[in-house]
Amino acid sequence: FASFSFDAATADIFSSLVSGATLYLVDRDTLLFTEKFVELINQKQITALTIPPSLLTLLPEAQMTSLETVISVGDACSWDLAQRWMTRCIFYNGYGPTEATVGASWMRVNEIISQSATAPIGKPIANFALYILDENLDPVPVGVAGELHIGGIGVARGYHQRPDLTAEKFIPDPFGQAGGGRLYKTGDKVRFLPDGNIEFLGRIDFQVKLRGFRVELGEIEVRLSEMAGIEEAIAVAREDSLGDKRLIAYVRSNGNNELDGAGIREKLRDQLPDYMLPAGIVVLNEFPLSPNGKINRKALPAPEQQDI
Repeated sequence: FASFSFDAATADIFSSLVSGATLYLVDRDTLLFTEKFVELINQKQITALTIPPSLLTLLPEAQMTSLETVISVGDACSWDLAQRWMTRCIFYNGYGPTEATVGASWMRVNEIISQSATAPIGKPIANFALYILDENLDPVPVGVAGELHIGGIGVARGYHQRPDLTAEKFIPDPFGQAGGGRLYKTGDKVRFLPDGNIEFLGRIDFQVKLRGFRVELGEIEVRLSEMAGIEEAIAVAREDSLGDKRLIAYVRSNGNNELDGAGIREKLRDQLPDYMLPAGIVVLNEFPLSPNGKINRKALPAPEQQDI
């Protein structure tokens, strides 16, 4: 599914070929139209699919009868989405930044874990190590949020012609047994669950300062995603006019309910302090996507007057 310019294509191509499977290359027109894509899956009897959750949620699982294994990667996977697919086929949720050579962890999801707001990203794959560290690079206890750091042979050497950024993001590995190893600072906020799996909580740089308060956008998104009828939720801090920065949330229905932005905001008022309450809730049929199928936050539309 991934374009050739995206690192995930490497895993798709070679994991298929080295296992003796048939690999299908599909044009973008087919990928971007649900009906054509479903028809292709059934016609070619595709058994395995790796796809971002933002696109997986658009696919009708009941109609894709040949699929045996589905891997969700690239973004947080909601429990609604995971439940739809884990009852239909073998369902994995995976994680891995480009800087760690495609994949770093994954988990077969076959039941809902109540301690996690979204489907966990699992445990490290072979030859990787995952550490959750605080700002002093000390490990945090189970259940406490910290930044995910990745070690192992898959960690890249650095950024091309960016020694400053390389030094910032690729740091000496204080935990590795072999000298000279490095950790990649992912910028992702996570925590260990009691069973050793990792829950993805959002980006550290999605913390914004608004009217003197530090606001965790990921916490707003989690609260919205837990509401009935909401398939996906995104919170952003927008400054559509100079000096007027406001929290805006975007939600998408799971198809079973018609969402009301004002009603959602009132429900959210009972769960969040006033300074974290979005100024408006925008209901969208679809979220804008990047060429790689991830949600493009920068392309989210400005709210209309009725949304505020």
